[in-house]
Amino acid sequence: MRYLILSDPHANWEALEAVAQKAGGRYDCALCCGDLVDYGADPNAVTEWVRANCAAVIRGNHDKVSTGVEDIEWFNPAAQAAAIWTRQALTEENRAYVRDLPQGPLPVDGFQLAHGSPTDEDEYLLTADDAVTAFAYLDEPVAFVGHTHLQGGYIWNRGRVETIPRPVAHFGRRKMEIDFGRAYLINPGSVGQPRDGDPRAAFALYDSEACVVEYRRVSYDVREAQRKIRQAGLPAILADRLGVGR
Repeated sequence: MRYLILSDPHANWEALEAVAQKAGGRYDCALCCGDLVDYGADPNAVTEWVRANCAAVIRGNHDKVSTGVEDIEWFNPAAQAAAIWTRQALTEENRAYVRDLPQGPLPVDGFQLAHGSPTDEDEYLLTADDAVTAFAYLDEPVAFVGHTHLQGGYIWNRGRVETIPRPVAHFGRRKMEIDFGRAYLINPGSVGQPRDGDPRAAFALYDSEACVVEYRRVSYDVREAQRKIRQAGLPAILADRLGVGR
């Protein structure tokens, strides 16, 4: 089976549309590791695409806060403002869908989906040390995670944890073979708000029969996404950061 693995679209329709077009014909099933909404100006368009096209979706922290499942107070001021705006902008039907998304980890065809970590959906896996504990809780040798907005991940290699290098900027793809004698925490990166210095939308393709993961990037209309954010009255930093991928 060929899977399109998405994470953190964050209401950025231009980015998600570009990913869908780029990946078209290259996958049989789409999956999402959460954070459909917040930050961007198109929560309904993104949610509706995910509802129509993704076979399995788990919730992210912004999905919880933007629908009232979790308290808003621990968000920074820009994120709080965006979450409040998103709550008001979502249609009742889309708000209910996002609110009721299941918590990860979620098993899918011999691998798992998680938002932050298999141990804690809100935990950031930013270093190999962070990943050590997470590997102990994997039920499958491969898990796809999001939350950090950093494409890459970690490999458990016979007792030691190795960092999967982030794909080199300005290249559109990089393949990695899966060795089932090891274990993997694979981050496809963020569709809608990358933070690894590459502003292009990030995603991954996973061929479970060939045992190959392909990290991908695609350019999109950043200026239009920025224009919509500013027009909606959302914090300017949410538009500015799209241009630099930080």
